[in-house]
Amino acid sequence: MEFVQLLVSGTSLGCIYALIALGFVLIYKATETVNFAQGELMMLGAFGALVLIQWGGWSYWAAAPAAVAGMLALGIALERLVIRPILGQPQFTVVMLTIGVGYTARGLISMLPEIGTETSTIAVPYKGQVLTIAGAVISVEQVAVIGMTGLLCALLFLMFRYSKVGIAMQAASQNQLAAYYMGIPVRRLNGLVWGLSAAVAATAGLLLAPITFVHANMGFIGLKAFPAAVVGGFGSLPGAVVGGLVIGLVEAFAGFYLPEGFKDIAAYVVVLVMLVVKPNGLFGGAMRKKV
Repeated sequence: MEFVQLLVSGTSLGCIYALIALGFVLIYKATETVNFAQGELMMLGAFGALVLIQWGGWSYWAAAPAAVAGMLALGIALERLVIRPILGQPQFTVVMLTIGVGYTARGLISMLPEIGTETSTIAVPYKGQVLTIAGAVISVEQVAVIGMTGLLCALLFLMFRYSKVGIAMQAASQNQLAAYYMGIPVRRLNGLVWGLSAAVAATAGLLLAPITFVHANMGFIGLKAFPAAVVGGFGSLPGAVVGGLVIGLVEAFAGFYLPEGFKDIAAYVVVLVMLVVKPNGLFGGAMRKKV
């Protein structure tokens, strides 16, 4: 019974890591840059829904898609106004810029009156409901995280597999110069990738909010999602999902069976082992790129 509960708990946590890691990978595949503000984009999405619900009086079912759509637009604007002007500069510049974007986002949220420095909660309609599976009591919040992650991954797969936009994104990620000469609007696609990444992060924030509340520092969970992307293989979308699940399950079982404190470092221990055994990650290719 404990095993089933730990399995579900670790899987739901791993799904959150997987969604944030998907954002890392999407941007890296498109622009070969790493967005260290991915966790803060997740936090902004959760706060967007919170503001609409508490201040705007919106229902959860209206506020959630509106927050995701808002983050899609914010991601596109972020790429156009902040990232695009410095493309071509050394990778270190982009890394520092995204870290600065993350700090700025946390600072701006902290300045919001009444809710900026408080720990808040989003009242989801299924709050407090539980299911009994194989004798284990599972919260509906965790089931919703797993189900929504599966649905989102399926939609992303269908988009990249069958839609013109998805196929064009794959072509641009393989060789941007060749894609440009073939008439693919690479710059526009890069903006769309940043928007898509921000929307996925916002979805992760909305799913995480009922479990861990909404606060300005919830974006630090991105530091756990980065190891998930490394374990799965940076640049692999399926790898991001598998890596997230691995990190989530290891963390859940380590927190229960191993001494106190090991849970916090379990993700990084897994990354160290992976880098020694398989440096390119579980699904990573042999090609080496700068991070």
